[in-house]
This record gives sequence, structure tokens and C-alpha cells, in this order.
Amino acid sequence: MRVVILLLLTVLVALQYRLWLGKNSLPDYWRLQKEVDSQQTTNDNLKRRNQVLYADIEDLREGEDALEERARNELGMIKKDEVFFRVIPSRVPDSLPAQDTFSRDNGQELN
Repeated sequence: MRVVILLLLTVLVALQYRLWLGKNSLPDYWRLQKEVDSQQTTNDNLKRRNQVLYADIEDLREGEDALEERARNELGMIKKDEVFFRVIPSRVPDSLPAQDTFSRDNGQELN
């Protein structure tokens, strides 16, 4: 009977060793599961990006509006007999005095 118990304990220890420390152990499984989840997230993001690109391609193939918009925005093109105005916003430096202290017309101080 002692031999059987000793043999069963040895088998149990060997199986526990493989389960926790051996090849394809539980920690390996958990690590691989995290990698699969990470890859799945990456794949989902890429699928969404691809859907947006496919929609852009379809829009460019079917409609001239999207093609015209791309030509205007990315290439700076304009139509024939069209006038282009570029509006450049003015920036006021911080070093200028406040507007309520000085008059812009003659530069004299207001009271």
C-alpha cells in the first residue's frame, strides 16, 4: 500500500510540475492569451481603418465631389475661371500694449 501511495504522490508531483513550470504550462497559456487579445485589438483597429479607406476609394470612384475636394485640399487646384483667396489670420504679438491703453489711430495714450 505504501508503494502505491508513494507512486501516486510521485505522479501527482510530476503532473503539478508540468502544469506550473513545464512546457505549455498555465503561465505560458496566460501569456499567450494576453498576446492574442492584444493582436485582436490591433486587428480590429486595422479593420476599421481599412473600412474607412475602402469608403474613400468607393467615394472617389463614384463621385466627383470627393475627387474635387481632394484636388483642392491636397493639391491646391482650382477650377477654370475661379478666383482663389487665401486668408491669413493676423497674429498680435504679446509684446504690444493693450488696446484700451493706446489709441490705434494716433498712438497717444487715452485717459
